[in-house]
Amino acid sequence: MRFLVGRAAGEQAVYGVSGDQAFNLTEALPAVGSDLAALARSPDLLAKVSTLGTPGAPTPVDQITPALPIERPGTIICLGLNYVEHIKEGGYDIPDYPALFMRSANSVMAAGAPMIRPVCSEKLDYEAELMLIIGRGGRHISEADAHSHIFGYTIFNDGSVRDYQRKTHQWTPGKNFDSTGAIGPYVLTPDELPEGAKGLKIESRVGAEVLQSSNTSNMIWSAAQSIATISEYTTLEPGDHIALGTPPGVGHAKKPHPRWLKPGEVIDIEIEQIGICSNPVVDEALAKAAE
Repeated sequence: MRFLVGRAAGEQAVYGVSGDQAFNLTEALPAVGSDLAALARSPDLLAKVSTLGTPGAPTPVDQITPALPIERPGTIICLGLNYVEHIKEGGYDIPDYPALFMRSANSVMAAGAPMIRPVCSEKLDYEAELMLIIGRGGRHISEADAHSHIFGYTIFNDGSVRDYQRKTHQWTPGKNFDSTGAIGPYVLTPDELPEGAKGLKIESRVGAEVLQSSNTSNMIWSAAQSIATISEYTTLEPGDHIALGTPPGVGHAKKPHPRWLKPGEVIDIEIEQIGICSNPVVDEALAKAAE
């Protein structure tokens, strides 16, 4: 199924999407709730939803304002350095274990929401990424069984404030500025995509300017390998998010000059078959003034 969480007529709901029409699953089955948390937790509820078809009158997708797929994600774990050419452009050695870091809930926002360039830096970068959402949780999950733990796949823009990322070996500051990581708008269940979401074109763009263009088959650690590796040290829970790294072409590595995102631009991340995550870039001072 293709899900969209968003607001229409003042109410947030979970929608099933078919083409350019969306169907209110929350209204048809209230146990669904207002985001995907309940569906991620419950295979039985997901099975019920899959039998609903297209209930009620449709709502045009363009009349729905996207919200985060899960309003308050649990753990958000991100892979750095998961595409060889991106590793090379950053000047790193190819690792034999994934570079892992975490994001806070305040650092992420929905597709369509402003991506905030902070007042303390102009070095806001973009990173197109495939993201998975855990359904069945667990610890010490085998690679062979990992796909059965995935609830769905979505799009992530891992907006990074590069000078703050370089202040520490742990990357945490540059990866956790408020409202810099966009998620969504669509979440697709695994049956809608190739196994592991492999073989999908992934791009970032500003207008007609293509910034990154690659394929998810170029990831070093696959979705299944990532789940197996992460679950060695932590128990994964339903609704946890795992971002699977970015391909080459990021702004800080552009030659002869870095290519930072600027207020007034719109950054689009597209993954084949999943959709487009589009966000306007806004200066933090202007965003505060508008509140």
